[in-house]
Amino acid sequence: MRFTEIGQQLRAYRLESGLRAEEIAARLGVSRAALYRYEKGEVIKLDTIKRLAELLKISPLSLLGIGVEYYNRPVGYLERIRQVEETADQILMVNGPLCYLTTSDGYDQALAAAYEEAAETAGVDRSTARAAAEQVLGILGARKRMYNMRRPGIIAMVPATRVRQLLEHGVAPGLQVSERTRRMCREAAATEVNNIASLMEAEPMGLQFGLVQAADLNGGFEILRSRDRATLAMNPFHPDASPFGAPGVAMITAADEAITAHQRVAETQWREAAKGATAAAEVRRMVEAARAR
Repeated sequence: MRFTEIGQQLRAYRLESGLRAEEIAARLGVSRAALYRYEKGEVIKLDTIKRLAELLKISPLSLLGIGVEYYNRPVGYLERIRQVEETADQILMVNGPLCYLTTSDGYDQALAAAYEEAAETAGVDRSTARAAAEQVLGILGARKRMYNMRRPGIIAMVPATRVRQLLEHGVAPGLQVSERTRRMCREAAATEVNNIASLMEAEPMGLQFGLVQAADLNGGFEILRSRDRATLAMNPFHPDASPFGAPGVAMITAADEAITAHQRVAETQWREAAKGATAAAEVRRMVEAARAR
C-alpha cells in the first residue's frame, strides 16, 4: 500500500467532511498528532482505515485509492487536486473558461473580495463562512505557488461559450455581491481572458491554450500525468465556486479505461480548437464585445 497517498486522501476527505482534526482523533481514540502523522504517510493499520472510512462516511476502498473517489464539496476536491498536482508533469484541461494555475494575483483578489462579501449573506454562521472561504483560498494559493515552482506542462481547452459567460458575469458568478464588487469581478475576468489571449499568441514553452467553438461538454475534466501514474479528475465545481456548500459531485480515478475514454475526447477537442494568433484574435473580440454592452 502507498501510505503517502492514503494519508493525502485522508486529509482531503477530512476537509470534505467538515470535521476538525481533533474531532476525528477523539472518535478514533488517537491523538491529533497521530492523525496528522497518518496524513503525512505514516503506516496505518487496516482496522484504523476501516474505522476512518466509517467515520468519514466513505468506502474503505476509496481511502485506499482503489476505484473512484467522490467529493461533494469544493474544499475536499481542491485539496485532492493540489496533492495530485505536486507530482504531475503534464496537465490536460478540458472545458474550463480559464486555467486557474495561470491566473494573476488580481483574480485571487477579486475572488477573496467576493467571498468576503458573500459570507455576510451566506445563510450560515458568518465565522463559519469566512473560515470556509479562507480554507479554499489557502488551497488555491498553495496550488498556484506549487505550479510556479514546478512548471508542469499544461494544455488547456477553453470553450468560447464559457469564456463569454465569464466575461458577462465575472469572477464568482454564483455569489450574491454588490454591483460594485460585481463590476470588479467582471474587470478581473476581462483581465484574465486577455491574459489567455496573450498566452495564445506567445505560445510559451510548456503552456498551450486552444479555443473550442463546439458545444460545451457536460462538465470539465483534467488528466494529470506523472512519471508512474495518470489521474482523471471530473469537476462540476468552478475554481470560483461558492465555498459555502455548492452542490455537485466531483470524481477522481486512476482507472485506465476512464482515462483512455476522456483522452480521446480531449484529442478530438484539441484537433478542432483554434490556436495561436487566430484564437487570440477571437478571444480579444469577445472581450471588446463584452465591454461594449
